[in-house]
Amino acid sequence: MFNIILFGPPGSGKGTQSEKLIAAYGLIHLSTGDILRKEIAEATPLGLEAKKLMDNGILVPDAVVVGMIRSALDNNPHAKGFLFDGFPRTEAQSVALDQLLSEKNTEIGVVLALEVSQDELLKRLLNRGLTSGRPDDNNETIISNRIQEYLNKTTVVANYYSQFNKVVSIKGEGSVETIFTALCSEIDKRLSN
Repeated sequence: MFNIILFGPPGSGKGTQSEKLIAAYGLIHLSTGDILRKEIAEATPLGLEAKKLMDNGILVPDAVVVGMIRSALDNNPHAKGFLFDGFPRTEAQSVALDQLLSEKNTEIGVVLALEVSQDELLKRLLNRGLTSGRPDDNNETIISNRIQEYLNKTTVVANYYSQFNKVVSIKGEGSVETIFTALCSEIDKRLSN
């Protein structure tokens, strides 16, 4: 089983590259947001607990999110691997994820971080805002705040995984195919070890 964490600020092309990586390597996409919505929709015990907290404006605790990830891993015992998206976001979540994966006799193979200049991100998001209908893609101040929040959160996680030599920065500017090739090259290096 080969597991990947893919990082990228808003507008970095993470969604596009995630889809391509999932198709190329037969991975299962684990987006904590998607898992949360699915658990709530299916009214599972974890989903009901999360909904109660969210309805009261309380962040869903790490233990609940890790429980949902455990459930996703348990429900896919024959998976070739997972692509983690939106998780982990803190050092505590990183440690919890590593412990969970260790219980399943696997680990994070690589943390891929798409690096895109702030000017390019701004340009992409404003352009996306022309068609996305998302108000947060039309305001330069909001975009800058989103990028800064991303950097603040992911730096901690990158620092954690750097101690295990698992973080690789990939230039996220250029053609979709060029970026995809660079991502695959890093994955293939680790798969062949």
